[in-house]
Amino acid sequence: MKPGVVWCSVAFLALFLPGCALLGGGTPKLDTYELSAPTPSGVPHRAHTQVLIAEPSALKALDGQNIVIAPAPGVIQYLKGAQWADRLPKVVQARLADTFQKSGRFGGVGRPGEGLAIDYQVIVDVRAFEVNVEGGNVADIELFVRVLNDRNGQVKASRTFEASAPVGGGKGNDAYVAALDAAFGEAAVDIVKWSASVM
Repeated sequence: MKPGVVWCSVAFLALFLPGCALLGGGTPKLDTYELSAPTPSGVPHRAHTQVLIAEPSALKALDGQNIVIAPAPGVIQYLKGAQWADRLPKVVQARLADTFQKSGRFGGVGRPGEGLAIDYQVIVDVRAFEVNVEGGNVADIELFVRVLNDRNGQVKASRTFEASAPVGGGKGNDAYVAALDAAFGEAAVDIVKWSASVM
């Protein structure tokens, strides 16, 4: 083959491939979602207590930016065209810390690396965070929480928090995530109240 022919082929590919991206061959844009942090009331006062919210643990299916849909028991799919703003454990950690802070009942609330002299750690395991679409669209979350005394390393208390919220307004991505957000908000408030009560 003549050198000129090879050069022409490479040049043709260089011109053709960018055209594919322009015609829709590139990565589609994903809708990106956050959770909100509710403002709890009726929380026991812990003015001299400083709390660290550790990064939650989760199985691999939940330890990413994908939003989980469960079409049947034991079956996991991901919501098409949508993602969390960060890995789900990071999002849960940030919004749970915000919920503790919004209560205004603690001496300090922070995450690792923020330099607080910690009295207690709140350690979360994300066990479920999904929309169940079998027989009705319902967002279900399950968070296992431990309150750890940072002074002596002992677990003061532990409890499982479950919350559900129906999907309203159709089956679009916004509706699914709004239901997950509502369920998380309910659980987050319960976690803050319970944590303050056992510290």
